Amino acid sequence: MSALVEDSSGRSDDIQASEVSKADVLTKEASVTVGEESQTNSTNEAEGNRSAKSQNENDTVYVNGHPVIENGDDVSRFLISDRDDGDPSFTFRSIVLGTAFTALSSVITMIYIFKPTMMQVSAVFLQLLVYIFGEAWAIFTPRPDRFKSRWVQKTLRFLNSGQPFGIKEHVVASLIASSGNNGLAGVEVYAAERLFYDRSVSASTAILATFSISLCGFVVAGLLRPLIVYPAEMVYWTTLPQVVLFQNLHFDTRANRGRLIKFGWALVLAAIWEFFPSYIITWFGGLSIVCLATINAPENTRTIISTIFGGASSNQGLGLLNFSLDWQYIQSQYLSLPFKQQLNTWIAYVIWYPAMLGLYYSNAWNAKNFPFMSTSLFKSDGSRLTTTAILNSEGIIDEAKLAKIGLPYLTSSTVWGYFTQNLAIGALITHVIIFYGKDMVLAWKQARSKTQPDPHYRAMLKYKEVPMWWYLVLFVLCFIAGIIVTAHGETTLPVWGYIIALLLGGFIAPFSCILYGLYGSGVSTNQISKMVAGAVHPGRPLANFYFASWSHQVILLAVNLANWLKVGQYTKVPHRVMFGTQIYATLLGAGLNYAVMTTIVTNQREILLDPEGNSVWSGSYMQSLNSQAITWALAKDMYGAKSRYFIVPLGIVIGLALPVLHWGVARVFPRVRNWPINTAIIALYSGYTYYGNTSWVCSSIAVGVFSQFWLRRRLPRIYNKYNYLIGAAMDGGSQIVIFILSFAVFGASGTEHRFPTWWGSPSGNPDHCL
Repeated sequence: MSALVEDSSGRSDDIQASEVSKADVLTKEASVTVGEESQTNSTNEAEGNRSAKSQNENDTVYVNGHPVIENGDDVSRFLISDRDDGDPSFTFRSIVLGTAFTALSSVITMIYIFKPTMMQVSAVFLQLLVYIFGEAWAIFTPRPDRFKSRWVQKTLRFLNSGQPFGIKEHVVASLIASSGNNGLAGVEVYAAERLFYDRSVSASTAILATFSISLCGFVVAGLLRPLIVYPAEMVYWTTLPQVVLFQNLHFDTRANRGRLIKFGWALVLAAIWEFFPSYIITWFGGLSIVCLATINAPENTRTIISTIFGGASSNQGLGLLNFSLDWQYIQSQYLSLPFKQQLNTWIAYVIWYPAMLGLYYSNAWNAKNFPFMSTSLFKSDGSRLTTTAILNSEGIIDEAKLAKIGLPYLTSSTVWGYFTQNLAIGALITHVIIFYGKDMVLAWKQARSKTQPDPHYRAMLKYKEVPMWWYLVLFVLCFIAGIIVTAHGETTLPVWGYIIALLLGGFIAPFSCILYGLYGSGVSTNQISKMVAGAVHPGRPLANFYFASWSHQVILLAVNLANWLKVGQYTKVPHRVMFGTQIYATLLGAGLNYAVMTTIVTNQREILLDPEGNSVWSGSYMQSLNSQAITWALAKDMYGAKSRYFIVPLGIVIGLALPVLHWGVARVFPRVRNWPINTAIIALYSGYTYYGNTSWVCSSIAVGVFSQFWLRRRLPRIYNKYNYLIGAAMDGGSQIVIFILSFAVFGASGTEHRFPTWWGSPSGNPDHCL
């Protein structure tokens, strides 16, 4: 499986493809002390041979005595220790801590669903919080040996009182806390029904549908474990910082005090700072020199300037050269995503800016009749289309009402976003088949024969694997629950449509898992679910919602479970513990998400229905889901061969050809083989931000260049020690404050209390663009 990341040239698409990429991976030596046991001998052999290749059979490159991590095999041998202390994993403490922090992460994630830009709680931040409380539990509770009574001793040991907090407990608690949002898709459907259809599902439908949607995809990950978990090349790069941190905290205890002190200071400072850009000085959320320079210009000029350079408010503009100092929208992912992934997104932004402006100002699809950016549906005169105006009482398109009002219109930004998503889906399928097909077959054969050479896979063979029938039983239960719900009729999705949804998700899931494992980021595949749903269920937007939720959730859950199974493989947590706790966390999080959703939708309904929203609340994401459901329910009229948006489904076909073109160009021009190009990622990010806040885009590029290009190469010691740690602390500090402000002053639970208006916190757009 060592060739799993080969590009069209047959050379490694990972790090060794270019000189830039080589410098990029000096990273992972990051792991500083983590893998010292496995690195010691190799490092000694390399002393005095700087920038030279070792003479061992793997030809590993060493720089200043340290191995350069070029691929997944290097990660397994040099970066991640294969140490296994045999400590317990499934304990009372791990369940309690995991449950407590699932509540925190679920609530914050649900809040961000209704924010101008969607974010999730940093997994590394949750990991560190779990560690702090786990250590406190061990230190400040009495040890069992202090008591003479055996019954008391047994009880205290069960409660982990005074017992050391081990790495496996830590992993399990963090897994539970991070998996609480696996069931988010079902809750989003219920939110859409409340907002746009003025209806809510019954308790039985909510329970059964949530159970089925939340867990149906686990069987795919179970079936594909030999392909998407066991091979060394399936690294899941964005979770690598978590594995490194797990082992640093538990295998290198001498450095823990200093790390945690720095983490605490960074968290406190980030929390204090977050009050300013989010509440007191909202101008910090979007600094635009161009907007300030044209503040006295005519209104027409300022409108154009705002479209190009404004981005601090939801759906305001493209945010070109608009820098945000609000960390809640930047986040630490740009400190950890590999350079090759970020490079592809930067290429995509070069396409995104002119494409969005060109479509709007050329009046494509009557773009100027509607807002520049919005995910709402509109009438031909530019007014917002109310969903219920074209539906009957059962949530099905009423042809008579539709004929009177006319077909819905989309903004040009939304059409471009849909088109690029389809481009990315097509490119994903072809890219995986062309570049990774042979290696997938090899990986499967190695796993089936248990000859997979990865040392971490070999170390896990002593633990009982999850029997395939466990996955199958879980799937059968989910399948039956789905059958009951769809047969009942409340979802408007027929049983046969539900089965097609599961089959579609099962087909796409392997492609998504492979790309995510290799690059640390995937492709938005929800669009293809909407397309197929529209084709098989015309006139049924609610059926489209449920079809897409089941279909896409199969894909999402396969990625999430594979990701955590890989973490478990690296940290030697037994397979069965990982399986059971993932199920528990998913169901717990779904319930908490539902409770928070109903609170926010009830109290902020009007602003969530507004096409533009404001700098605090926005229904853009939910509006986008609804727009897709409505328009794909009218697929023949909206996206057919003779319709105005035919380019959207055509994107799938064009996308299928992009990797073929890439492969052909690389054959003709060999130098292209050295460029870590991934057309699926470029296609996706060329229209990824078609709504919401955009002031973070330039800031994210700056953060990525600073971290992955400069700090990592020039000051690797500082990068290795503090890059992930400080980023996680900043995520945590900002998200805790947003959680507090959302309920205290932003009106999540009722009355809103705005900060007094002044120049630094204007009543209009925070960046003074209009």
